[in-house]
Amino acid sequence: MSERAGYEVGYDAAGQVRVERVTEPVAAEGGQPPVAFGDSPRSISGKMMTEGAAADGMGCHAPAEKMQAAARAAGNGDVLDQFARDYPRGPHDKPESMCPAFGSLRVGLRMRRVATVLSGSACCVYGLTFVSHFYGARRSVGYVPFNSESLVTGKLFEDIREAVHDLADPDRYDAVVVTNLCVPTASGVPLRLLPKEINGVRIIGIDVPGFGVPTHAEAKDVLAGAMLHYARAEIEAGPVPAPVGGKADRPTVALLGEMFPADPMMIGAMLAPMGLAAGPVVPTREWRELYAALDSGAVAAIHPFYAASVREFQAAGRPIVGSAPVGVDGTHDWLAAIGETFNVNPAQIAAAQNAFVPAVRGALAKAPVRGRITRSGYEGSELLVARLLIESGADVAYVGTACAASPWSKADKEWLEARGVVVKFRASLADDLAAADGLDPDLVIGTTPVVQHAKERAIPSLYFTNLISARPLMGPAGAGSLGEVVNAAIAGKARMDGMKEFFEGVGAGDSAGIWQGTPNLRPDFRALNQKKLDKAARAARAEEMI
Repeated sequence: MSERAGYEVGYDAAGQVRVERVTEPVAAEGGQPPVAFGDSPRSISGKMMTEGAAADGMGCHAPAEKMQAAARAAGNGDVLDQFARDYPRGPHDKPESMCPAFGSLRVGLRMRRVATVLSGSACCVYGLTFVSHFYGARRSVGYVPFNSESLVTGKLFEDIREAVHDLADPDRYDAVVVTNLCVPTASGVPLRLLPKEINGVRIIGIDVPGFGVPTHAEAKDVLAGAMLHYARAEIEAGPVPAPVGGKADRPTVALLGEMFPADPMMIGAMLAPMGLAAGPVVPTREWRELYAALDSGAVAAIHPFYAASVREFQAAGRPIVGSAPVGVDGTHDWLAAIGETFNVNPAQIAAAQNAFVPAVRGALAKAPVRGRITRSGYEGSELLVARLLIESGADVAYVGTACAASPWSKADKEWLEARGVVVKFRASLADDLAAADGLDPDLVIGTTPVVQHAKERAIPSLYFTNLISARPLMGPAGAGSLGEVVNAAIAGKARMDGMKEFFEGVGAGDSAGIWQGTPNLRPDFRALNQKKLDKAARAARAEEMI
């Protein structure tokens, strides 16, 4: 075997930069480096795993079409086909939010006694861990590094298997979650061949490629669905541990979708007159809650895009109820639907409605909203928030969600469209920006780029994740939660106009700022780069035709 030389940059004890020359063995041409296990992916398949999009130097920067083709060639076509069924794409086929894998990573990091390991390009892992800690993760994220050689030869799979064996400590963990990002998925790293259990610790392997899962919201469902599938198999195999808090003394309703912590308690209060209780929220915070969720009498799809999770609940024989108890109409109809699902006495259903619908109406009356609003986002609750704003008195002209339509969002869509609202599923950033520009809103509620776009035009705007989703939405508590922050934002129009006037003349885009002379924009450079991009796109289309 020959050697390959390289350099490693680091710091010595005095803090000075240190550069060291390092070498590693390289297999002779046509040979393969030694491996630690005889049942590696290479020996199982009789050939090396596909080079995917990594060996050509493009890696995770390769076009989505190329990554998808590589993944199918590597044997992951079934995974991509299931993603296509669960999360159908819209007019655009690329995520326009953060990396989708952030969603599944966040679900794992929020669970107690669950370790998380990422397999992907170092730049992707860095970004995901940074964002996770920015949003409050309080534990480390495992990472199994690789290079083109270990990826192609199957050594990466062996490294992942070694990592999960090292992590599988039953005193610390109930489960270890391993996630393939784009390059390992495209190269066919077969997480399905990992042991299902080591020392009593469950091993969950999932693929969450950006070219297969459209949004980070839907990636939450990828992991939640995989965990429910595992837990359902455990239940079918025999007795499982009871929830830490004990089994509920009333029939329960599992709640599907992340929500403000006060909302499950409010839902539980609304269910009590019907002799029902709120069950676990899925994604759960610990493994045993999965058993309790599957044991619930029904599932409320508060967030309607959890297709994989719904499939597991339906396989367990659990009925699904769409929409949520938001606003007057939503609370009335949702309580009726839940009651009918459990065959509750109509008198009890009416009692629950009479106890809470007037309270919702009163809360809305105390916090009216006046103004035209456009609403967009990628968290799955966009339609629910729009319903609440309309019943608060707002004129909601447009609702865009990055998630796909589903049977569980149908009632909300019909309710909104009956009131003249334009509802756009799989909305693109261009759709959201066009609504902000063309509908003359008094307030824009949306994602970071939409809010930035609106503020540049002196339109009051609110970032949804921090300012809206951090408030209750359900029942009487949710009815009065939005008025104050929304009205305060709309009232800031004069301040926004003043800021725009103050910064008038400082330029925009590439020419923004204070310049000594005229900015040298070099449109010829841009034109040349665009030609290169167009040429690459034509070449990719030609490859598809071949």
